[in-house]
Amino acid sequence: MRVLGLLVGLVALTAAAKPVQKPVKYELSGTKLEGVLIYDDSVKTPRPGLVLVPNWLGINAPNLKQAAEIAGKSYILFVADMYGETLRPKNTDEAGKAAGAVKGDRHLMRARVNKALEQLRSEGKAVGLDAKKLGAIGFCFGGTSVLELARSGADVAGVVSFHGGLDAPLAAEGKGLTAKVLALHGADDPYVPAAEVTGFQEEMRKAKADWQLVSYGNAVHSFTDVDANVAGQAQYNPKVAKRAYQAMNDFFAEAFGG
Repeated sequence: MRVLGLLVGLVALTAAAKPVQKPVKYELSGTKLEGVLIYDDSVKTPRPGLVLVPNWLGINAPNLKQAAEIAGKSYILFVADMYGETLRPKNTDEAGKAAGAVKGDRHLMRARVNKALEQLRSEGKAVGLDAKKLGAIGFCFGGTSVLELARSGADVAGVVSFHGGLDAPLAAEGKGLTAKVLALHGADDPYVPAAEVTGFQEEMRKAKADWQLVSYGNAVHSFTDVDANVAGQAQYNPKVAKRAYQAMNDFFAEAFGG
């Protein structure tokens, strides 16, 4: 019976350590949104918080799984809803239309990603958020979104773009680009032309930003997306993905002061 009791206790402990995924409803300018707060409730010490903006498919099961893996025991994440609670793309055609509408209006993109940051601050209080250590990460469309968060002058320590668009049709606002910036880019990404990469570097220099651009050889678009398999265009690269996640963790360790 004692052994059985120990086994039951271990099972309970394992279950308690499972990441929590809490849907959060909110609203911006009449649009109803629903993001997801993700954290490990077995951790009782304060943790940094990250807004995570998914790829163009938005909030779906694979993107939430990726978010939970990133959160681990290290971060409290808020997965941003950039489209609205009733718009969950079912395929790439729908995703292209949804992402295009937001990407085509950078004021809207900035407003929605800043609203997600607001939700992270408010919802994270009760689950151990260290409100002095906030950042944002994004993938593809999401990478573009978090760069716009930085350009909006948001009070975050840093942002990380994974294979995101680097163009900047709208100038920086507020106090300017004060967040640290890390852009993780596939050197052979056909969707981000060389002129766009050069323009990004010029923008960062002009802003006197604290920035890094890592260009991974033998990598195209979507190199962290395990479902991406279009050779030469958008393709998962496990070696590069591992390097990129490590770069992200190292970046935030520095940005958050250790």
